[in-house]
Amino acid sequence: MSQYTNVLFVGDISGKSGRKAIADHLPKLKDKYNLDFTVVNAENSAGGFGITQKIVKELFDYGVDVITLGDHAWDKPEAFEIVENNHKVLRPHNYPKGTPGRGFHIYTTDKGVRIAVGNLLGRVFMSTNVDCPFQASKALHREYRMGTDYDLMILDNHTEASSEAVCLGEVWDGKASLVGGSHTHIPTADAMIKPRGTLYQTDTGMTGVYNTSLGCEFAGPVKQFETGIRQKKVIATGEGTLCGLYGKFDNDTGKCVEFKMIRTGGYLPDTEA
Repeated sequence: MSQYTNVLFVGDISGKSGRKAIADHLPKLKDKYNLDFTVVNAENSAGGFGITQKIVKELFDYGVDVITLGDHAWDKPEAFEIVENNHKVLRPHNYPKGTPGRGFHIYTTDKGVRIAVGNLLGRVFMSTNVDCPFQASKALHREYRMGTDYDLMILDNHTEASSEAVCLGEVWDGKASLVGGSHTHIPTADAMIKPRGTLYQTDTGMTGVYNTSLGCEFAGPVKQFETGIRQKKVIATGEGTLCGLYGKFDNDTGKCVEFKMIRTGGYLPDTEA
């Protein structure tokens, strides 16, 4: 088994343009960084709202290993069947007991590395009624150990408030290899290796069309802010940017030894040019 594993975590895929960005750029990133494992958040991949069976297959065909979701997990009726029958699609772990699917699973790569992937949903400024992500984290810590039950751990930290996100990052420092933020669709500049070796970023950013309102055309959101009346949101078209977080991890310790914030294609400055 190789000493190191290369992982890419990709932020919220928004609509068809986001999926095309994955198709266009993920193969090149796999070659450039010798990627062993790729996790993407795809809760907005179906026209900005939810996910479908067709899109699940599409993303796996592009080379994605695991798909995570969030507060839009159930926007499409078929999502219940997807998460029940596909262990590579994870809904948030802290949905109440009895919710279909799973939010934590351990996978084994072709090289024999055991990688746990978890999905947690924040509660601050979120309308979804979920269990406390901090108590859910403590329960996972009691049941599983990095280095014993898994070699590496990737956590999708799906939160609205940065204060909640950074606190979840602290709770997982040393217990996860990578804590990648999703949900806000805006890449933050705070990627770092925390004191106990965990790679952290508050939000890895949207994979979709920037110069938009979270991947949607401006007209609807602007009018909603002006009037206070909910408006129809139309997903933007155009060239999407793939945003993510790359990390190289020591298989013996689970710690990050090297990382890079990834932005390629579309409007944002291209880190891969």
